[in-house]
Amino acid sequence: MKHDSLIAEEGYPFIIVSLVITVIIAALNIKWLFALSSLISLFVICFFRNPERFFQDDEKLVISPADGKVIKLENVEGSGAMTGKFKKISIFMNVFNVHVNRAPYGGKIEAINYYEGKFLSANLDKASSDNERNAIQIRTDNGSLIWVVQIAGLIARRIVCWVKVGDIVKKGERIGLIRFGSRVEVYLPEDSRITVKVGEKVKAGETPLGYLP
Repeated sequence: MKHDSLIAEEGYPFIIVSLVITVIIAALNIKWLFALSSLISLFVICFFRNPERFFQDDEKLVISPADGKVIKLENVEGSGAMTGKFKKISIFMNVFNVHVNRAPYGGKIEAINYYEGKFLSANLDKASSDNERNAIQIRTDNGSLIWVVQIAGLIARRIVCWVKVGDIVKKGERIGLIRFGSRVEVYLPEDSRITVKVGEKVKAGETPLGYLP
């Protein structure tokens, strides 16, 4: 499934419920509540928007998997399933960002590891290790390993993953979403060249993050 509709299908139940409530309030002629409900419905529709994105596909270019703001760049040494040394890019997604996530690079999905956890504010450092999260491993054609980690936030309580182990994904392809405010992290090989800076705003499937070695 391409998941390329203008509104992510996971948003339909929320949109329908909010619209039904708005219609009922309109019938009751409660003006202030109707105005509030209309704004909430508009917010829900906008939250699940799923726009097309385009990028310049330079060789070895890594693109952002999420809309939001880069809040941290660091060199890390992973453990467990993510054993190795990486350059880690953390992107915070607020409730007004597009929440559909995309593959930062093309390759084969070799592993998907889901971890139960807390729902701390996603801009906190400990959210990276303590919150509910879903780690997706992509092996590129040249053998490099990239991890994309979807992290639930304070309001987000549902991580959606659209890919499975064995899938071949293209750079920029939609791979999932997180509901209502969250964080996405990218782990690149330690000798990758990072081109974004802390505080920079990025767009999924569009903004360059750096280059693989």
